[in-house]
Amino acid sequence: MSDATTYELEGPVAWLTINRPDSRNALSKDVRDGLWDGVRRFNDDDAARVLVVTGSGDKAFCAGGDLKEMAQTSLEVPPPDFMPQFGRNIDVPKLTIAAVNGVAYAGGFALAQFCDLCVAADTARFAVTEVKVGRGSPWATPLSWMLPSRIAMQILVTGDPIDARRAHELGLVNEVVPAAELHSATQRLAERVATNAPLSVMASKKTVQLTAELPLGAAYDEAERIWEPVYKSADAQEGPAAFRDKRAPQWKGR
Repeated sequence: MSDATTYELEGPVAWLTINRPDSRNALSKDVRDGLWDGVRRFNDDDAARVLVVTGSGDKAFCAGGDLKEMAQTSLEVPPPDFMPQFGRNIDVPKLTIAAVNGVAYAGGFALAQFCDLCVAADTARFAVTEVKVGRGSPWATPLSWMLPSRIAMQILVTGDPIDARRAHELGLVNEVVPAAELHSATQRLAERVATNAPLSVMASKKTVQLTAELPLGAAYDEAERIWEPVYKSADAQEGPAAFRDKRAPQWKGR
């Protein structure tokens, strides 16, 4: 890990934090490298059940690309591995949560979008600002099924920010909490997920994504394939046994 990011475990929850508050946690090369390292570490970390991505400080989750760096390097089309895009250029089977502590603009909006769940401070703001600086946002393609098309269009063509409450109304955010409670609220949500059977959580994540990729009939068929090994797992026997014995289940993830 670079100094631009940190990776810390709090119980079963891994916190991956962008640590450039003086630059509004912009996506410099060091930050992008740190995000890649952190996501790979999470994938390999058997002790971590949930990943939380956040920014340091109270002003910005991530303000997007480092425009000064882009100008210096004359960046044109970002390469496929410019930054980790969960589910597109890196598989992240376990659950991810964005804890948005401030502005999430451009690439910061992307990071929040890539996560499975999103908890936002009441001071958070979201925007796809690329149109204001002549850049592109191909990563925003999922907005066309995450949001009504006219809402997605307005966000993309104006570049105007929306606040946390509006993002919650639109379904981009799961919870809005006071800024001082963001860490604890996100940790509680992550721990609720982490107590559940890990194979079931991962299969649930895959199932939710199916209808964005497949017609409904094919999605049902693929869901049956995804869930069959879960039904056949040791954990599928452990859950009912724990209920019968009135004890907490001991998940093995197999």
